[in-house]
Amino acid sequence: MKIGIIGAGNIGGNLTRRLTALGHEVSVANSRGPQTLTELAKETGATPVTVEEAARGAEIVVITVPLKAVPGLPSDLLDGAADGVAVIDTGNYYPKQRDGRIAEIEDGVTESRWTERQLGHPVVKAFNATFAQDLLDRPRPAGDPDRVALSVAGDDERAKRKVRDLIEELGFDTVDAGGLDDSWRQQPGTPVYGLTEGVRGVTDALAQASPQRSPDFTA
Repeated sequence: MKIGIIGAGNIGGNLTRRLTALGHEVSVANSRGPQTLTELAKETGATPVTVEEAARGAEIVVITVPLKAVPGLPSDLLDGAADGVAVIDTGNYYPKQRDGRIAEIEDGVTESRWTERQLGHPVVKAFNATFAQDLLDRPRPAGDPDRVALSVAGDDERAKRKVRDLIEELGFDTVDAGGLDDSWRQQPGTPVYGLTEGVRGVTDALAQASPQRSPDFTA
């Protein structure tokens, strides 16, 4: 599968490592340009590209940049993507630590709904509650009692199924966390954030979440 990854930080870099190892054709981009991705490309075999080129022909595009950087992405970013492209948003809102105040999110719009509006394309929320190192250290085969589950939220059921299938290929179970308006259940400060448990534990954690945003994650 052709996959574009925009953002080469901890999550983006480790997804590049895992997905290339599984045989996917990965293009990776960051804000500093492809010349800064030489080492990652050499390590993984991924193709370093510009942000404008990252989605070209891709069946899945991963947006893994700071939330404050999302409005600066090209307005035509997804124009050259494959028909039916699934867009994964891994983003989290860290107003005090990084992003500054985003009024719509403070007023109750979920982080991924806000991102979707900036991109003008449906997104699936995934990998945002996962520690980057777990992508390397915690994959397990299906049926393994230690297999970790990841929560996935989105409105487009076909795109969500494509994302869940990819996550399961990566060595994790998945739990359907509902639509994007339910994705607050996996935002920072919720019980599932950083959780490394199986399907039952993740399902229970999602159910226990409160819509009241933690003070640590408000501006």
